[in-house]
Amino acid sequence: MWQDQAVELKLARLRDAQRIARMSRDLVEGGLPWAWTAPRVASHIRGQDSNVLIAWVGEQFAGFAIMQFYEEDAHLNLFAVDPQYRRCGIGRKLLLWLEETARVGGIFTINLEVRADNFGGRAFYRALGYHEVRTIPGYYSGREAAIRMTRDLRYKP
Repeated sequence: MWQDQAVELKLARLRDAQRIARMSRDLVEGGLPWAWTAPRVASHIRGQDSNVLIAWVGEQFAGFAIMQFYEEDAHLNLFAVDPQYRRCGIGRKLLLWLEETARVGGIFTINLEVRADNFGGRAFYRALGYHEVRTIPGYYSGREAAIRMTRDLRYKP
């Protein structure tokens, strides 16, 4: 059973770009044009202002997160956990690792967007201290609304 295996978090390497892009296409971008292709993911892996973090359970790729860092805040660009590993703490570990990285860099505000109809995702982020700040109509390819969420890292959730 996989729960008996430790979750290992690693910074992604270029060889991981295709795997991350496919997971994004299948789990995040369903019904939309594929925007997070392997070259786009690779540019974030190479980028000095981004961290691309991956989670492994044994030999299984379980999830990933891409966060971009700016001067005063950070943005969670992309985030997914394989359905077989959801509700087991992997997503929380990914996000907490990135939040700690932001804190160490002196960044205390994290922003993200989530599909308005992704009620499970919205609840996940709220449980971690994120607040819904506004709705953005047509955010996803002009087709779907997004909810912008933010978290001030100076406060515990």
